[in-house]
Amino acid sequence: MSLTEESKMYLVGGGIASLSAAVYLIRDAKVKGSNIHILEESQGIGGSLDAKDLSSSEGYSMRGIRMFEEKTYNCLFDLMASIPSLNAPGKTLRQEFVDYNRQNKTYSKARLLRAGNAIDGRPLGLSAGDRLNLLGLVLRRESSLEGMEIGRYFTASFFRSNFWYEFCTVFAFQPWHSLTEFRRYLFRFIQDFSSIDTLKSIESSPYNQHEFLVLPIVDWLKREGVTFATGTRVTDLELISTAHEKRVGCIHYEREGKAGKIALGDDFVFVTLGSLVANSSTGSMSAAPLSNLDRKDASWALWENLSKGRPEFGRPSVFSGDVEKSTWTSFTVTFRDPLFLDLMDRFIHRDVNAYGGVNIIDSNWLISIVLSYKPYFINQPEGVSLCWGYGLLSEQKGNFVQKKMLECTGKEILTELLCHLGFEEHLEAIMKSAVCIPCTTPFVTSLFLPRKRSDRPLVVPEGAANFAFLGQYCEIPHEVVFTVEHSVRSAQIAVYSLLGLNKKVAPIYRGVRHVSILYQAMRTLLR
Repeated sequence: MSLTEESKMYLVGGGIASLSAAVYLIRDAKVKGSNIHILEESQGIGGSLDAKDLSSSEGYSMRGIRMFEEKTYNCLFDLMASIPSLNAPGKTLRQEFVDYNRQNKTYSKARLLRAGNAIDGRPLGLSAGDRLNLLGLVLRRESSLEGMEIGRYFTASFFRSNFWYEFCTVFAFQPWHSLTEFRRYLFRFIQDFSSIDTLKSIESSPYNQHEFLVLPIVDWLKREGVTFATGTRVTDLELISTAHEKRVGCIHYEREGKAGKIALGDDFVFVTLGSLVANSSTGSMSAAPLSNLDRKDASWALWENLSKGRPEFGRPSVFSGDVEKSTWTSFTVTFRDPLFLDLMDRFIHRDVNAYGGVNIIDSNWLISIVLSYKPYFINQPEGVSLCWGYGLLSEQKGNFVQKKMLECTGKEILTELLCHLGFEEHLEAIMKSAVCIPCTTPFVTSLFLPRKRSDRPLVVPEGAANFAFLGQYCEIPHEVVFTVEHSVRSAQIAVYSLLGLNKKVAPIYRGVRHVSILYQAMRTLLR
């Protein structure tokens, strides 16, 4: 199909992938903003890039935080270069980010904790066999790893090494996750291998990613005339197939309990498949998050409908069918008293503004926390500080609180954390002015579950005439999922390829092609 001046663009899903696609449609395809319509099931925009000020008494809540690297996230920073900052007049988001990170460095002084004390995380603790297995993995073809788990490739000693604790806590891998994805991460972040114990190569957004990234993009798109239809659940796409192509003829949706449809002419559809934060549930200091799996999020239900009888559209059940292996519980703690940060002085480096990760490796829940620089929210009051954390093993009972993490209230999670840190005598004082908001996300690491290449569809499936797929569950060779970069790259590929633009997608940074990086990685492997 050919793009015309009257062609309308329908973007299903309101996450960063759709927002990015809208920017590329306007910037590079010269589509009028008034011809672009974003359809989102929830009442909010931004997908997993959310951050909420619940109230002055309830504190803040985030389902996740993101790490960035300007030199390696080529698509994301290309996007950011086109969007004006809302908080730094005269600068683009990219300029604001670069200026901030020149002044503010990330450094984890105490990356690994055991029994309330920091251990030396620099020695990786790998055996000769572990090193050989890592080298052998790098040399293997990706196609030979389909469906394999990390735990079936490495020996038990590997999962007790400092390397594994440092790797899994920053990227959220587990032994039952995909060996293919693990290998891709080794290649994609090999340039950071030598600083895995301090995370000093990681860069941070000046404040939470919703306010820094999502709100400026939404503001720019609205000023361009883009329409945002929230509260709109897309239930199906009516596909018309011929011997040579497939095209979407009609979009079916629900809004305010009523069914509707949009008939397509010379129009295009961009669909975000699946969602990391679908069916999330938030608790409070006194209540645990409730299970929320009765009705699947529209992004999963739509993918299931589209893939029936169409193997080229992937297999969503591979990623959504085992929530026990894809769930974690995260938590956001709001502190209105400096006591907690004062006690954390022994673990954090006060000369930097982003403290990096603190990972409690003897925790049954495998708790990791990040102390946020201040302010992490634009209107965050003076004297208020934040901590975000998660437990990779939230199905396990705690060491101090004898309950599964996903069944715990915010107070119980904060109690477990403070006891692990050795702050028991200050527990009552900290609790008086702290609010811990837990959140359970059943699909958050689903994209790491073992898979075959065909389980994820291409961004533009073969024969697709007027539609493309977006987001974390699309197959992009060499790229790693669970990153903002992957979502933005899917958008750039979709727009450039589907509309036949004479533009090249930004290349994936390949550190393995640099001799100096390979040399440093080999030296690090021997630590």
